[in-house]
Amino acid sequence: MGVQRQIARAASLLHALAVVCALCWALSARFVQGQSQTGQLTVDASLQNARKIPDKMFGIFFEEINHAGAGGLWAELVSNRGFEAGGPNTPSNIDPWLIIGDESSIIVGTDRTSCFAHNPIALRMEVLCDSKRTNACPSGGVGVYNPGYWGMNIEKGKVYKVSMHIRSSDAVSLTVSLTSSDGRQKLAAHTITGSKKSFAKWTKIEFSLKSRQNNTNSRLQFTTSKSGVIWLDQVSVMPLDTYMGHGFRKDLSLMLANLKPQFLKFPGGNYAMGNHLRNAFRWSETVGPWEERPGHFNDAWGYWTDDGLGFFEFLQLAEDLGASPVWVVNDGASLNEEVSTATIASLVKDVVDGIEFARGGPKTPWGSVRAAMGHPEPFKLDYVSIGNQECWMLYYRGNYQKFYSAIKAAYPEVNIISSCDRSTISPSNPADLYDVYTSSSNMFSRTSMFDNTPRSAPKAIVSEYAVTGNDAGKGTLVAALAEAAFLIGLERNSDVVEMASCAPLFVNDNDRRWSPDAIVFNSWQHYGCPNYWMLHFFKDSSGAALHPTTIQISDYDQLVASAITLQNATDRSPYLRIKVVNFGNRAVDLNISVVGLANGIKMSGSKQTVLTSSNPLDENSFEQPEKVAPVSSPLANAKPQMGLSLRPYSLTSFDLLLEASKHASI
Repeated sequence: MGVQRQIARAASLLHALAVVCALCWALSARFVQGQSQTGQLTVDASLQNARKIPDKMFGIFFEEINHAGAGGLWAELVSNRGFEAGGPNTPSNIDPWLIIGDESSIIVGTDRTSCFAHNPIALRMEVLCDSKRTNACPSGGVGVYNPGYWGMNIEKGKVYKVSMHIRSSDAVSLTVSLTSSDGRQKLAAHTITGSKKSFAKWTKIEFSLKSRQNNTNSRLQFTTSKSGVIWLDQVSVMPLDTYMGHGFRKDLSLMLANLKPQFLKFPGGNYAMGNHLRNAFRWSETVGPWEERPGHFNDAWGYWTDDGLGFFEFLQLAEDLGASPVWVVNDGASLNEEVSTATIASLVKDVVDGIEFARGGPKTPWGSVRAAMGHPEPFKLDYVSIGNQECWMLYYRGNYQKFYSAIKAAYPEVNIISSCDRSTISPSNPADLYDVYTSSSNMFSRTSMFDNTPRSAPKAIVSEYAVTGNDAGKGTLVAALAEAAFLIGLERNSDVVEMASCAPLFVNDNDRRWSPDAIVFNSWQHYGCPNYWMLHFFKDSSGAALHPTTIQISDYDQLVASAITLQNATDRSPYLRIKVVNFGNRAVDLNISVVGLANGIKMSGSKQTVLTSSNPLDENSFEQPEKVAPVSSPLANAKPQMGLSLRPYSLTSFDLLLEASKHASI
């Protein structure tokens, strides 16, 4: 029997090896470099045939998925800061908080004694030991600690603001520390002391901690060696150094800013809906003082959010990025429930109130709430998306008309986006834009997706596009090239496409719910996937002049190209940018002919930028964050007629510096 098992096992291994070899052969056959091709690209750079790309063509779509916000873009370091994640019944789960000490020295639980009506849960620590010999606490004391979101990144010399609420029935001597994950390395500490009367009632305490060391896997801990009962609630640790001083993690925000997004769509798709309506994103519960926000369970993606990143913060982020906010509202639908049109009125009013919060004057009911948060000037909210891909649901169209009528009556200038496709839009079912979601394992083939779309209004917002399938991996070069070809198709069809953004945007490497994503991070590192770097080739396209292009090449349908004229943001110099995707395994010798230029190309100052790698399935990583990243080099002897080379599986841009002044914009 044992010999037979060994024979069967060997046969199984041989079969598995054969399958692996077959897969390797298939991949090599697909991606092996072929013979070079010769092709012709003609660019009509004349002003009379140019067309302006919409000013807000390319933006970003943020969804609270993959811990993109909680434990990511929002810089709060404490997870479950209000102890509400375990639910309303006490005692409850306090995860990820953990206890320092054993049950002979401390008992930790939760109760409903908080001073916040919307956040009734507080942490209760009953310390049984003390400094006396008869029942001495262990060295260093007992208490609780919070590891944050897979470890807190604490940096030497940086300052962290600690905010908390405390109550006690006894005198207090409580040390608040930032330490290593095992508690042995002390990075910074502050001791709270007070008499029995000092904290008899809930008291807010704020102080700063300046770290003496670096540690990427730190924790916040509370320890004491004094017996008694201490309650804690709404514990926060925020770095003082955040993007624009508004609470956003600086390195991740800069990644967004470098894309020059023209709009920010938020707070997500399924996140806005929820699996159930009780867990949908409710804008009014995410504004005001953060201690008073109840938070909610993100049941679409399986984790708790304290809602520090709320409606106000999304509007603030859009303003900080110079992007137009696009608000996805909950229209009474979740993935499993739906409010009927007969009972939708209260949700309609809630959305109109949300627009008043953003756009209303500082003396309006909801505008005054915004003003009290430090932003008396209205936010420029001009786009509202009704729901998330819900046109198929029973009540969507009836509910949509209720939202449309109410919003237009109060704010006629707000653009309303429908989740239904273009064929459903009519005078009786109007929309300013219609939303398009597209994902495919063959995104390159969708380059012509809008070629035959009727040229009359309304226009599309392609708010979610993504490559899926095996070739996508966690973000491969070939996936990025397919998306680049798709975006060139959108540029070419920008007379019927108004806006576009990829999704998902972020992924915390510790909680990957979806792949691929544009930006990967953990508590202290980050990198852009190839599709993030691909977006840099399009960040100057919004508002630029698009020129017709023609490709001629025999027996090779893997090239896609576009051409725009733009002004350099730094010195305002005019450029003609030609982008070409080579989605095949052949190098191409490309003859470029530029006709119709109003003025010439300078002999120097031009450059070419290439995104490629040795293997189309290459990905970036923390170890090799720029394995696949754009590489720029001077383009010598640039002129209207020139021969250039395209590498297999590559995205190349040729930025031709034009003679100044005469080349007018359209």
